[in-house]
Amino acid sequence: MLLLLIAIQYPLWLGKGGWIKVYEMEKQVELQEAKNSLLALRNAKLAGDVKDLKDGTRAIEERSRVEHGLIKEGEFFVQILPGDKPSASNSEDSPKQTTAKQ
Repeated sequence: MLLLLIAIQYPLWLGKGGWIKVYEMEKQVELQEAKNSLLALRNAKLAGDVKDLKDGTRAIEERSRVEHGLIKEGEFFVQILPGDKPSASNSEDSPKQTTAKQ
């Protein structure tokens, strides 16, 4: 009788559709849902960018300024480059870290 009880319980716990497999699959589903929510946020942001680029010229103008350094007629482009923190003695000797274009 005990052997029959063990034989019946085996598929329930360790078989193809057993409790252990169900628990593992639930964990995998939770991880995938978390990944999907992050990707949905990214997709929403990209959809907003696409809408801005299609509808208006402000987004296109901003991208051209940031990515390509383009400027309008009569404007000045000033870029501040990151650098090491100069000490008090080097601050007077070091050149300014800005560039200007017209």
